[in-house]
Amino acid sequence: MSHKPGLSYIVEVKALLQRHVYTEDTDGSVVCTLPPEYCEFGGTAKKCKEWLEKSHPDMHEKLYSEEAVAATLSTLSLDAQKRAAKDSQKKEAKAAAAEAKAAETKAQAQVLIKRVERNKRKYVTAVSGLEAHGMDLKKVAKEWGKKFATGSSVTKTASGGEEVVVQGDNSDEIFDWVVDVAGVPEANVDCIEDKKKKGA
Repeated sequence: MSHKPGLSYIVEVKALLQRHVYTEDTDGSVVCTLPPEYCEFGGTAKKCKEWLEKSHPDMHEKLYSEEAVAATLSTLSLDAQKRAAKDSQKKEAKAAAAEAKAAETKAQAQVLIKRVERNKRKYVTAVSGLEAHGMDLKKVAKEWGKKFATGSSVTKTASGGEEVVVQGDNSDEIFDWVVDVAGVPEANVDCIEDKKKKGA
């Protein structure tokens, strides 16, 4: 005999699912997948709070207004309040440090565009380092395949990383795309040519 959940349980689950909002960064990437009430337990509380204030001001007011914070703190003992404040500061500092480190890594990351000669004046263009700038390699490969009307795929490199390989010599067009569309600084993009060794 199967047990059916009660109506109140179903209503509660539906309400929770309706409140489950995905926090998105300025570039559209998902920052947090927790419901807004639980963002404080994740590592991106500051970003979530800013996003919520901009995207859902009514919910932000409900969760982070002075009255809401005071009501939450009033249920805690004095020691628990001190611990909560200390934990909150630690989490914010940790999130800020992680954000700064990610920005520094992104600023230093190089995108390498390599024109590789296959045989008798036939080339492929291999591009590595895109993932460090937050790009989805499969989406980029698909977009370039359409843009250049040629084959484009994600392949493994000898070092264990991944690169996008595009059929044909598209290095100049890819350079322009990486700088103009993806917004990678020109100083972080390198173009090299990899010629096939001549047989003896």
